[in-house]
Amino acid sequence: MPGKHAHGGSVRRGRWQHVRVRSSQRRGLDVDRIPVSLRAQDPISRAGVASQLRTRPELRLDDPDDEGSPSVVVVVVDTIDEAELRVLRSVQRTTTARMVLVATHIDDQQLVSAAECGVAGIVRRAEATPERLVQVISAVARGEGSVPADLLGRLLEQVGRLQGQVLGPRGLNFNGLTAREIQVLRLVAEGYDTAEIATKLSYSERTIKNVLHGIMTRLQLRNRSHAVAYALRQGLI
Repeated sequence: MPGKHAHGGSVRRGRWQHVRVRSSQRRGLDVDRIPVSLRAQDPISRAGVASQLRTRPELRLDDPDDEGSPSVVVVVVDTIDEAELRVLRSVQRTTTARMVLVATHIDDQQLVSAAECGVAGIVRRAEATPERLVQVISAVARGEGSVPADLLGRLLEQVGRLQGQVLGPRGLNFNGLTAREIQVLRLVAEGYDTAEIATKLSYSERTIKNVLHGIMTRLQLRNRSHAVAYALRQGLI
């Protein structure tokens, strides 16, 4: 019922609004829908985006207190300041969901900050039609990313400058590892011990131990197995 959806199903947490728009009678039809949680700064923004998505058969908007977790969290903001970044970091830290950001204004630095917080999809408010929102949410749920073309172009330019001017001169890649560290991890994954790695790379055993210690300390890895698992996830092996 509209009244129930508008009032009984919303939860206030500070100035952020969480919304539920799902009927229990339709649970049997929700199996193939993408579970989505909606967070907005104010009731007007919440109501506007919720009304666009409420009737979409591809989506299921969930209450944050529902059992299970959403596949995608949609965060609606006017602009991206430190308060909004804290919200994005909280979502990244406390859920496994991927994020879509709907923003009125976003500049190059805000784009980078949002990406650092785990945002995988961005939609400008002026372009946030129901069809566009569903496209981006669906892409993000599939593990893809979706960013407006002009923002993507500027982001790639920044990435190139960062690699060329900051990381490259220090021998680093975007995964935070040097070429030597990657070599060592690959050999660890292949089953070589410290002495064998030192021989293959023409380093001392002490150097190899220091390399591994540096990797595990910097990336907060527990042991060699954890380091190998990290390398696998990063596509280094």
